[in-house]
Amino acid sequence: MIRIFNRKTAKFVAMILLCTPACAWAEVRDSLSTDQETLKISLEQALDIALSENPTIRIADREIEVKKESNREAYAGLFPDLSLTGSYSRTLKKQTMVMEFNGQTQTIQMGIDNSYSGGVVVNLPLFAPALYKSIQLTQTDVNLAVEKARSSRLDMVNQVTKAYFQLLLSQDGYEVLLQSFRQAEANFNVVNEMYKQGMVSEYDKIRAEVQMRSLKPNVVSAENGVMLVKLQLKVLMGIDRDTEIEAVGNLKDYEAGLSVRGMENRPLSLENNSELKQIDLNSEMLFQNMKLQQANFQPTVSASFNYIYTSLNNHFRIGEYSWFPYSTAGLTLAVPLFKASNFPKLKRAKIQMWQLEETRLNTERMLQMQAASSLNSMRASSEQVASNRESILQAEKGRLIAHKRYEVGKGTILELNDSEVALTQARLVYNQSIYDYLTARADLDKVLGGNDKIK
Repeated sequence: MIRIFNRKTAKFVAMILLCTPACAWAEVRDSLSTDQETLKISLEQALDIALSENPTIRIADREIEVKKESNREAYAGLFPDLSLTGSYSRTLKKQTMVMEFNGQTQTIQMGIDNSYSGGVVVNLPLFAPALYKSIQLTQTDVNLAVEKARSSRLDMVNQVTKAYFQLLLSQDGYEVLLQSFRQAEANFNVVNEMYKQGMVSEYDKIRAEVQMRSLKPNVVSAENGVMLVKLQLKVLMGIDRDTEIEAVGNLKDYEAGLSVRGMENRPLSLENNSELKQIDLNSEMLFQNMKLQQANFQPTVSASFNYIYTSLNNHFRIGEYSWFPYSTAGLTLAVPLFKASNFPKLKRAKIQMWQLEETRLNTERMLQMQAASSLNSMRASSEQVASNRESILQAEKGRLIAHKRYEVGKGTILELNDSEVALTQARLVYNQSIYDYLTARADLDKVLGGNDKIK
């Protein structure tokens, strides 16, 4: 009678432990380990922090300022050049002249011991084709710096987005493995109790214990993986490594948006692609550089004006000096006739322009391939998500059946373990398919150059 009661008690305990959801432990663990100092961030918040705090973005912004100053420097060449000049010269040996007067030879020294001059000199370019082309060149250089900064932002958004989804994948994978471990632990406790009551063999107890212990390293490895991904995301966001962060939500929250409908017939326009824009700007700079070399063959006209005071004296009593002003104004015309270095420079610019044209064509083909590949990955992942969702439902049903069969003595511990493994794999593959879709979409956004946060 006592043995019958113990067998019924063991079955009741088995039903409770086997049917208890493994996620209950996760909920309890989360509620107990909630840290008030943990920074819970969404994807939008992670992007905002990265775009404002990451040093790469700051460096790119400063580069724009550097190019703008270079452009202002080129414009400054259009303004007059005003300078104060002053000079002093001491005659060490005066010029000697020999003259004859009434048949007598006389030696005369000519010159002044001290010569002073000082005044204002103004130069103004009136027609300088090379200067005008240089200004256009620096303006294009500013536009190129702006585009490079936009490219840095696009790249940063892509990296942060993929790192954030990687963190969600790691967190979800850790939760799945932790649930599997807790369930295996519960199964072992049940089988161990049944073994003590003589209801199951020692083989079942050993298999249940092996199953439980084999999952423990996977849980530890997944936990370490979460920490590494968090560290990577912190670096990208530009925040201190000691700041504890946690990604809000899970990958399942993004399932509703996994669709490629409307994108299959959508032309994959590379109009906003940053790489192509940078190539176009570099091509424009080479064209302007070629025009700059051609401008070296054109004449230049400049105006000059000076107002100078001079004084000539044989002593150093400066207070007794007399100063005499004079002023001049004039135009200078310079017509270049021949400069050998201009010809190879012009030819080199033409060759570089041809190289850029070929580079652009090859880059455009590669980008079209990347866009098509990303779209195909999104399509395949979208179909896999729907299939994997059904696989989870079937695996959960299979696990329930295996539990029931084991409870009534018609199933084996191998069937029970296999059902647990199948459910764990189904959940992991489901999360992986969502992650693959989201990362493919992030890569497609980068190739197309479209993101709401990139101005």
